[in-house]
Amino acid sequence: MPAIRLSLRFLFLVLLTTACSQQQTLQGLFQKSTPHEAYARRLRQAHLDETALGRDWLAAADRALRDSLVVALPFQETGLFRADRAMAAAYRYTVRAGERINISLTLAPGTDAHVFLDAYELSPNHLPSPIASADTTALAFSYDAADDQQHLLRVQPELLRAGRYTLRIQRAPSLGFPVKGKNDVAVASFWGADRDQGARRHEGIDIFARRGTPAVAAVSGLITRTGVTKLGGNVVWLADAQHGQHLYYAHLDKQLVQPGQLVQAGDTLGLVGNTGNARTTQPHLHFGVYRAGRGAVDPFPFVRHADALPPAPRTKPERLGQWVRVSQKTTNLRRSPAAKGSALAAVSRNTPLFVLGSQASWYRVEQPDGRIGYVAAEAVVPAAAPVLRREALAATADLYAYPTAAAAPLDLLPAQSQVAVLGEFRGFRLVRSTSGSIGWLSKAAKQG
Repeated sequence: MPAIRLSLRFLFLVLLTTACSQQQTLQGLFQKSTPHEAYARRLRQAHLDETALGRDWLAAADRALRDSLVVALPFQETGLFRADRAMAAAYRYTVRAGERINISLTLAPGTDAHVFLDAYELSPNHLPSPIASADTTALAFSYDAADDQQHLLRVQPELLRAGRYTLRIQRAPSLGFPVKGKNDVAVASFWGADRDQGARRHEGIDIFARRGTPAVAAVSGLITRTGVTKLGGNVVWLADAQHGQHLYYAHLDKQLVQPGQLVQAGDTLGLVGNTGNARTTQPHLHFGVYRAGRGAVDPFPFVRHADALPPAPRTKPERLGQWVRVSQKTTNLRRSPAAKGSALAAVSRNTPLFVLGSQASWYRVEQPDGRIGYVAAEAVVPAAAPVLRREALAATADLYAYPTAAAAPLDLLPAQSQVAVLGEFRGFRLVRSTSGSIGWLSKAAKQG
């Protein structure tokens, strides 16, 4: 099998290289595409989409956009690429408008894989919309969330590549903090709070600081307006062309800029005070974000502290690429690594699961039927130590690659040969032969 795999890898690389050297159409030359799309196009040009491996790779990419797991940010997972089959991992997560999403993927030493990262915006009744992408030349990127939405990240290696990776998805502010020397701990009145006995809602956040503390530009831009209003007192408006929005500074003790002035991030725009309708409160800056065509939006995600690195996993990463076995009477395969995550399936005792990822106290696993989800680490034990039991075969038996008689046989085990049973699933048992091969035997294969 290793020799066959190397030959297939060589053939695919030759065909892909040949396809790249051929003259491309004008559409292919000038159409902007992601690294993943470019690779898929080369597969088709080399007619590899007509092979089982090529079709499986393209199908795995499409399936990942429809059937993703759900994770909470910040997120970190150590995962596995399998060379024996085409695969793609997909993670869905919730973002808030104004957050900067930082994504990075680190390949383990010795992992020789070209990997594609693609982030998508998800909307009901619409196809996933691409946001940002990267490949092995730069396995990290950031983007700013435009709306409160669900996003999806697809991670897929090129064909016939194996190895390990660590994926991190973290949030950071897209703007600088607007009060010098302060951070989001100083926010004491949030978006949506009642004002004037419920007659209106608070369209910003209040950042408390000593009178005279500099209120600074949260981004480089143009001062479009200054003035005095009944509610805001001394106010400053800063146009943020980069993000298509205006930033609003109110209750200033003093303004230190003029309309038409260009400022850099961190420049002082005024001094914190309590002018306008804040005369009876402690000095603070009212900070607002107004987006074109939408009006006021919650500013807090724009300036909240960046996520800390997620805690180190309490699971055992060395189990990546190994079989584990359910040790409890039953456990749930979940869509997300959380005790309250929605259950995809109930998994019974002794079911073998293949470990694809490890994070916190959860494993991302693949059931024998191909379904992928998370199981609690405490619910499984290594399938190989100790084995479930040992058996001697009464007659010759086919060792299958998958738990179905339609699967390709891996080996023919002779009568009286010994096998170690690692788990059981739907009329089949996962076994290890005396030669070390792992595969599936039908329960119809008689024991000696």
